Amino acid sequence: MSLTKKFLKSKPVCKVTFQVDPELVQDAKKVMLAGDFNKWSTGKKAEMKKLKNGTFKATMDLETGKEYAFRYVVDGDTWINEPEADKFVPTGVSHEENSVVVL
Repeated sequence: MSLTKKFLKSKPVCKVTFQVDPELVQDAKKVMLAGDFNKWSTGKKAEMKKLKNGTFKATMDLETGKEYAFRYVVDGDTWINEPEADKFVPTGVSHEENSVVVL
């Protein structure tokens, strides 16, 4: 998994690329990107693109100066974190944590 950021000079936006490697999600059919930026939706718009090599990838334009909690949802039922997240915060549900990207 990985998380890369590209800050734009022309406006207060950062292009954030979220990537999930195939080894970590085995034979997953779908991986969704749910978080503060999409009201934790796991609908069609949250679906990450599956590349030919099995990697799942999504790029979002996010406003700088903010923090966004998020998680990956594998095949609709397994929620996993991004190990390269900037930090982690409690979800408020059991002892789970959310990944956070800081911009």
